[in-house]
Amino acid sequence: MQIDARGKGCPQPVIMTDEALSKMQEGIVEVIVDNEEASLNIRGYAVQNGMFVEQSREGRDWKVKIVKGYACKPGATPVSDVAEPAQKKKTLLIIIGTDSLGKDEDLGKKLVKGFFDTMKVYKQLPHTMLFLNAGVKLTTVNEETVAVLKEIADLGVEIYSCGTCLKHYNLEAELKVGNRGTTNHIVEGMQDLDKVVWV
Repeated sequence: MQIDARGKGCPQPVIMTDEALSKMQEGIVEVIVDNEEASLNIRGYAVQNGMFVEQSREGRDWKVKIVKGYACKPGATPVSDVAEPAQKKKTLLIIIGTDSLGKDEDLGKKLVKGFFDTMKVYKQLPHTMLFLNAGVKLTTVNEETVAVLKEIADLGVEIYSCGTCLKHYNLEAELKVGNRGTTNHIVEGMQDLDKVVWV
């Protein structure tokens, strides 16, 4: 199968790759992109998920070939038969205090959704996500982020939105993913979890 992801902004090439690979038990997917950064992102995704990957450049394009479900050397053990490494303990709390990343709001809103999409595709998930201040708009009125956050919640991530913040923005009745939370979740997270990240 070949995927043409040229002209697609981050993280779309990785998302397209993940969607194609999730539909097959084993096989080969070749992704064409028009920048090296996208090819490296796809390579990183494949390696992290235990797949064989080859990269090459042809003219202005990069090709990333990913092999899923079996090893590439004759007589090698199929990848599906190899024991998966033990899962790392979920010890991360992410606190999101805004509905945009960076100074440019339009770009920042795209970036914050891209951050959630990438987190989901790479399955690099925190134990808990807490939304504060304008960040509560991501769990209420921003339909794009609500959709991806529901998928992240379905993967086992606990999601909370600050009750005081919901009330401040008059969004108490609009909460669409997760539960109401309090600053207790920050304090408990700092005590119980290994790492706290503010976004």
